[in-house]
Amino acid sequence: MSQIDNKPLQHKYHTGIFYHPSFSRRSYLTQGSRLQHFPHALNPLLADDRYHLYESPPIDEELILKVHTAELLRQVKLDPLCATGWHSVGGVVLAAEKIVQGEIRNAFAFIGAGGHHSGRDFFGGYCCFNDVVIAIHVLRERYGVKRFAILDSDAHHGDGTRDLLKNDADVLHVCMCSSSYESADGTKVDVPAPGRFRWFSSSPVSSETDIDELYAQTAVQAFQSRVQDFKAEMLFWYFGFDTHQGDYGDLGLSLKAYLPIAKMMRCMAEELCTGRVEVVLGGGSRSDIARTVIPPVIGVLGTPDLC
Repeated sequence: MSQIDNKPLQHKYHTGIFYHPSFSRRSYLTQGSRLQHFPHALNPLLADDRYHLYESPPIDEELILKVHTAELLRQVKLDPLCATGWHSVGGVVLAAEKIVQGEIRNAFAFIGAGGHHSGRDFFGGYCCFNDVVIAIHVLRERYGVKRFAILDSDAHHGDGTRDLLKNDADVLHVCMCSSSYESADGTKVDVPAPGRFRWFSSSPVSSETDIDELYAQTAVQAFQSRVQDFKAEMLFWYFGFDTHQGDYGDLGLSLKAYLPIAKMMRCMAEELCTGRVEVVLGGGSRSDIARTVIPPVIGVLGTPDLC
C-alpha cells in the first residue's frame, strides 16, 4: 500500500505536462522536427488552469544505475541519438512523483529519446534509458508504491520494458505488438495489434473495416479486463503515434483510435487508483501528426466529468 494513500490529495493542477526545449530541437529520430510545433501547440490547453507545463529536469545517473548497467550508461553517453535521454527520463520521473505527491492528478510526459527498447544491458531503436521502469523504481523506493500496470501501444514490441520486468509480478505489462503471448501468472501479455498493412501487423484487416474502432476495442479489452483485478496503484501508457497513417509504423490509424484508449486509461485510473495515470510519449516522427494528435490526448486527461 502506498505511503500516501491515507493522505488527502490536494491537487494544485489536474494535468501536468512535462517538456524540455531540447525535445523540439533534437527529438527521437534526431531530426529535431517531430515536436517543432511544441510547446506553443499546447497554448489553448495551457490557457485553462487545469493544465500546467513543467520543464523536465535531467535524471540523476545514480537512478539510472538502479535499473541499467554501468556499461549501458557508458555506451549511451557515446551515442549522439541519446543526447536528450537524461531530460527525457527526468521528466517521466518528475511527473510520476508529482502525481503520487498529490500536486497533479495525472500527467503527459514528452520525451526526446524513447525508453521501451532499453533493457538492463542493451538499448536501441532510438531508446536509451527505460523511463517508465526507472520511474517505477523511484516510486517504490521513495513512496512505497508497489503495483503498476502498463499499456504499451507503440507500433513495436516493448522488449526493453519486458526484459526489466519479466520477473516482476507486481507489474502488469500489456503490449500491443505483432505476437500473441501471456505469461503463466498473467502479468506479461502481448496482444496482436490489428492494422491495415501486413508488413507491420500480424492481424491485417481489409479496407472495409473501421481500423480505428477495431484497434481501440482490442487495446481497451486487453488492458481493461486484466487491470480490473490487478489492484494497480498507478497506470502508465506508452503512447506511440508511429501507428498513425503515414508514420513509420503505419497501422492505418488516426486520432479516432487514440482517444478511446486515452479515455479508458483516464477512467480506469479514476476507478482504481485515485486518478493516477501517466501518459509517456513513444514513437512517431511526423510533426504534422504530432500537432494533430497530442493536444487532444492531453485534453482527455484534464476533461472534467469525463468518467
